Amino acid sequence: MAEPLATNASDPLDTLLSKARTLADGETVRDGIVSDIYRTTRDICAESVHYEDKKKLQSTYQLDKVVTSPIWGFPIMLAILGAVFWITIAGANVPSQMIFRFFAIVEGYITAGFQALHAPDWLHGVLVLGFFRGTSWVVSVMLPPMAIFFPVFALLENFGYLPRVAFNMDRLFKKSGGHGKQALTMSMGFGCNAAAILSTRIIESPRERMLAILTNNFVPCNGRWPTLILLSSLFMAAGVASGLQTLATASVVMGMVMIGIVVTLTVSWVLSKTALRGVPTHYTLELPPYRRPQIWKTILLSSKEKSLNVLMRAIIVAAPAGVITWILGNVFVGGDSILNHMAAFFDPFAHAIGLDGFIIMAFILGLPANEVVLPILLMGYMSSGAMVDADGLDNIKEIFLQHGWTWLTALNMMLFSLLHYPCGTTLYNIYKETKSTKWTILSAVIPLGIAIAVTFVTAQLVRAFGWV
Repeated sequence: MAEPLATNASDPLDTLLSKARTLADGETVRDGIVSDIYRTTRDICAESVHYEDKKKLQSTYQLDKVVTSPIWGFPIMLAILGAVFWITIAGANVPSQMIFRFFAIVEGYITAGFQALHAPDWLHGVLVLGFFRGTSWVVSVMLPPMAIFFPVFALLENFGYLPRVAFNMDRLFKKSGGHGKQALTMSMGFGCNAAAILSTRIIESPRERMLAILTNNFVPCNGRWPTLILLSSLFMAAGVASGLQTLATASVVMGMVMIGIVVTLTVSWVLSKTALRGVPTHYTLELPPYRRPQIWKTILLSSKEKSLNVLMRAIIVAAPAGVITWILGNVFVGGDSILNHMAAFFDPFAHAIGLDGFIIMAFILGLPANEVVLPILLMGYMSSGAMVDADGLDNIKEIFLQHGWTWLTALNMMLFSLLHYPCGTTLYNIYKETKSTKWTILSAVIPLGIAIAVTFVTAQLVRAFGWV
């Protein structure tokens, strides 16, 4: 009698052990409980809730089967993101040039006023060639892309697609130890990393919120797009037919975005296994129904609340950079400017990572805002002592080539721009959100270390194989 009793008693035990193994191998206990709750809720709703328009509900289900499927979800997501980049790049060129020309005209009148007042040259240099040009660069470079990018993203959100993006990315972020909502904060980072840091408040877990804060910098913000777009078009898409250059440029920028996403997931995984160990929290996302976007209302609100607010913050932080750059370029020691001396100091290190001293100096002085990196670089190359208009130089590629640039230089500058430390506004927001000097410093040191490592390896491999 003992043997049959033991056999019968072992059946429930085997079942429990089997469930425990299943939970240990994949799904967590919390996920299993929540899944059971939602399964029961769905069954209750199916019996008690009646829909007037079942066709609309059915069409939502059918569409979600495609856009959130493991097979088609990511290709569709990447295609939409690529289309957003193409629209932004193609649409921002003309208004950017118009704003540049407008500021050039205004600068001419201001200069004439300084001359009429017989103002000293140094005052004109600081206020006009430094402060005004630095500010005009930020406005000209940032405003047109933001005026396109933010409204387009807002329309996708209004339509109900962005929650589907978070649903798709939740699998990846969960495997990397992060949180599904990190996909939403990462999407915000495409417009402005500083604003994305504030958006991490939607993540309840302090550990996972810190992961989102430390890795948000790896998606290119609006200030880094000019560098990525310009170098992509000048060096990477130069051999493409003229009609396809915009598409080729968008594809290269999209490739940089993919590198940034891979680095984001990798760093999240490493941190979740080391400094930020912990169990990922469950992310329950209720997908809202698709709805027709309120186009004009959405565009106006996103332009006012996001584009203009981010632009004003960038101007406040970036304007002093123009003044400092002018001073360094016009104060001479031993027959050469301080800017040139500093570039020469960094040149050996810069060469090791495929760059040069002027590029390193441009990134250092561009800490307040990434938008001023290109004009500072051109100012150093041309020894003009004032910021210059890159879009107004027809021979900008020739200037780069005269200073020893190759496709490797362009590639590594793009990689360094993508991966290096956040701008001053973003660092300030990180400190406000974390109240920690340690995490603020780490948020700059970690990306900088990764940028140096990636560009160093790239440069050494390319040179070892003799590709330059």
